[in-house]
Amino acid sequence: MLEFLDRAISLFQYSKRLHQHKQLQSKKKDHIVPKYVALLRGINVGGNKKVPMAEMKKVLEKIGLKNVVTILASGNAVFESEIESVDKLTADISAALEKKFQFSIPVLLRTFSDIEKMIALDPFRGIKITPQIRLYVTFLSEKPKGKISAYVSPDKSFRIISGTENAAFSVLDLSKANTPEAMSFLEKEFGKNVTTRNWNTVVKIGKL
Repeated sequence: MLEFLDRAISLFQYSKRLHQHKQLQSKKKDHIVPKYVALLRGINVGGNKKVPMAEMKKVLEKIGLKNVVTILASGNAVFESEIESVDKLTADISAALEKKFQFSIPVLLRTFSDIEKMIALDPFRGIKITPQIRLYVTFLSEKPKGKISAYVSPDKSFRIISGTENAAFSVLDLSKANTPEAMSFLEKEFGKNVTTRNWNTVVKIGKL
């Protein structure tokens, strides 16, 4: 009788452990690791502040970021991290990059879902695209004081068409003016701690 009870208890304990294991595996399967996009400002421009993307990837992996993918030399990286604080991640990435390259590199961070929502917004619908037209997204480090208003430059070469609480969407006609003047206006309007990307780059990021 005692032997039967021992076997029954052992079987019960085994079943319980098996059930707990299955629950744990199910949680792991359902768990989605947060995905982010890091946007670096002011690197690899005119031969200054050189940051090779292969080296940047190594730095991000060294601080524990997973599945790091870099895109173009302008300084864009998609990665996964269990850390859910954007402020902490931004600080960690900035500190690691500065330690490696020995100069300060401003970093703006967005969740991957932020980028997906931006693409779904389709802010440039209705814009006629020609070889001279450039579509830009300016990522803001701070929420603007008020709603981003439409703007047209005096020579009609540059337009801000709309914006959100953390980005401004603009159109530049290269047949009428060049990029630097437009970038200077954006910095004057939204502060220097912003970074601008071509819309095509944003779409590429969203496909990762």
